[in-house]
Amino acid sequence: MRESDVTEFLASLREGGPERVPLSASSAARTLIAVRGLHRFLALEGATATDPAVGVAPPKVPKRLPKAISVQQVENLLSAASLGDSAAALRDRAMLEVLYGAGARISEAVGLDLDDIDFCEPGPRDADLDDVNRGPGSVRLVGKGSKERVVPLGSYAREAVTAYTVRARPSLALRGKGTPALFLNLRGGRLSRQGAWAAIHTAAERAGLGDTVSPHTLRHSFATHMLEGGADVRVVQELLGHASVTTTQIYTMVTVQHLREVYAEAHPRAR
Repeated sequence: MRESDVTEFLASLREGGPERVPLSASSAARTLIAVRGLHRFLALEGATATDPAVGVAPPKVPKRLPKAISVQQVENLLSAASLGDSAAALRDRAMLEVLYGAGARISEAVGLDLDDIDFCEPGPRDADLDDVNRGPGSVRLVGKGSKERVVPLGSYAREAVTAYTVRARPSLALRGKGTPALFLNLRGGRLSRQGAWAAIHTAAERAGLGDTVSPHTLRHSFATHMLEGGADVRVVQELLGHASVTTTQIYTMVTVQHLREVYAEAHPRAR
């Protein structure tokens, strides 16, 4: 077999045929990985003299713009998460406020312990949550590769977390065996990723957003809204915990697209 045979095979995957649909770039790339692995194994075992797949490049997968929702949709989602005054409602509002307010990944949010939240100033005075000090706060997040970062936490997230920890978490904790976890499930244990996803899905349904909201949507929206508000891309990179600014720059594509849409709608000679 020659390298040209592998190249033609890859091209046939992309083009499809009479009895098969064409594969997307990502699917064809995964297939090529399997082909490469087979030929590498055969070459190492001495079954073939050369590896014809080693020089074949996979198809370039197009960059997908992150899905973000508008500020108004975020507000609707947060309001929908806190319908009622139950322990679950208070917890869900606090969790979503942290996801959006800190740009946290879902795994980072459910991994939070009580000590990871720093309000900097005393919380409520005389148990009146309306008097929560609005000074700066922060949250310590543990991201990919166990890398830690400290992210500012705004007043809305602080007030929601305070309401949850004062009014709801104690009753949830009594049902469990004791855990430092910030967000608890109804049995008193640490809230799982699946439990957090279910809470987001329920809030999205109530807000009329359907299945357009995923656990990562609030993180995407955080980055997009920060950049639209004038934040430097490197600042957003640090807040998101991206190892490379290249990863963060995909969000600038979202804001540029937004600018083009506004221009097309507003400029009298855009059409």
